[in-house]
Amino acid sequence: MAQTARQPTVFPDASGLPKVAWGSGVYVYDTAGKRYIDGSGGPTLFCLGHGHAEVGAAIKEQLDRIAHGYRFIFTSDPLEQLQALIAEQAGGALDKVVFVSGGSEAVESCLKVALQYHAANGEWSRRRFISRQRSWHGNTLGALSVSGFRGRRAPFEGALIEASFLSPMNAYRPPPGVAVEDLAAFGADELEREILRLGPERVAAFIFEPVVGAAGGAVPPPPGYAKRVREVCDRYGVLMIADEVMCGVGRCDAWRALAVDGVEPDIMAIAKGLAAGYMPLGAAVYRHAMHEAIIAAFGELLTGHTYSGHTTACAAGLAVQRIIVRDDLVAKVSEDGRYLRARLAETVGRREEVGDIRGRGLFIGVELVADRETKAPFDPELRLFARIRDAAFAKGLICYPNGGNIDGVRGDQVILSPPYTATRAELDEIVDKFSAALDSALASLPR
Repeated sequence: MAQTARQPTVFPDASGLPKVAWGSGVYVYDTAGKRYIDGSGGPTLFCLGHGHAEVGAAIKEQLDRIAHGYRFIFTSDPLEQLQALIAEQAGGALDKVVFVSGGSEAVESCLKVALQYHAANGEWSRRRFISRQRSWHGNTLGALSVSGFRGRRAPFEGALIEASFLSPMNAYRPPPGVAVEDLAAFGADELEREILRLGPERVAAFIFEPVVGAAGGAVPPPPGYAKRVREVCDRYGVLMIADEVMCGVGRCDAWRALAVDGVEPDIMAIAKGLAAGYMPLGAAVYRHAMHEAIIAAFGELLTGHTYSGHTTACAAGLAVQRIIVRDDLVAKVSEDGRYLRARLAETVGRREEVGDIRGRGLFIGVELVADRETKAPFDPELRLFARIRDAAFAKGLICYPNGGNIDGVRGDQVILSPPYTATRAELDEIVDKFSAALDSALASLPR
């Protein structure tokens, strides 16, 4: 079988999974009584950990009243209050929100908002999206179409909408011949060239992750990149969509990850940290002026689903966001992120197999290499990322490994993204268990 036919995946065979029983704080317990420390918040989801009493009480209180008021019949206090809180935290002109059930739906709604906005302005030819390789935007067909994640796209090729893909923006692995200090300019120029190649009148939006998640491994942008991209988008009337499903809502040194770069998008997707896994919830957030144009032309925003604005989900999200604000968790995440990266650097960073430790806040990626000097990856047939996952799990650590982060086939990386509420002692435990898991996984490789 050709190497390209086998695509790496992080998902194990469900038939062999333990059965979850309960959780408290950063710990999860299975029905056999084994305890796991959640070093990645599952898939970078459980930002307040597990079993948070205040969030559970808010959900119960709402359920005791009514589970859901369908959005075309009713609004609700949780929905309106959460909308206002999101607008306040997002800042600037990002004050319109459509709620959905998760990150893929949030991205799908962002794409539809962009298309409807251009249609409202009479620019019906603006249908094309531009994205980047090694970025993941979701599982719906639209979100998958703009995702440069080879393994997850492969079974659906031929049914996806056409999109353009640019180079990844990874300072550890810049494109051939591009110096790290020139990476931001290269990325912006590449975007401009693609817009001009297609014709600006055909391009709807550029979508990117401010800090790349699962497909790259917590990859921050090169300095100045986001501002340069913003200028290119403005120059040609192309909308900027920030996919902050993984990196947003306080995860990466600010409530809005792109705020660290001094940039405001036109549309933004958020999800995982919004309700912290206590209820399924995501949102597309967009500019007030865009909303006005859409309403004037069509009378309504043509996106959303039966469970959009689900009352209990909004109650959960409202409780989570109030806790994040009240407990100043965004500042804590920033401080703890520096601590965690330093601990990783001193504990595993000296290993020859650790090529890069990167990220922002409590969103940290560790890339493994076979040769530190050349950055050559391990043979993908070894599936080192899966060996690390299994070794960590055996030792009671949940982490988030993935393969193919270089080109869709080669590359092994692990994301550590613990709950915002983790203590320093718990962060130390995560590092110690991760170090031991690396020892075991590397020792298991054939000699």
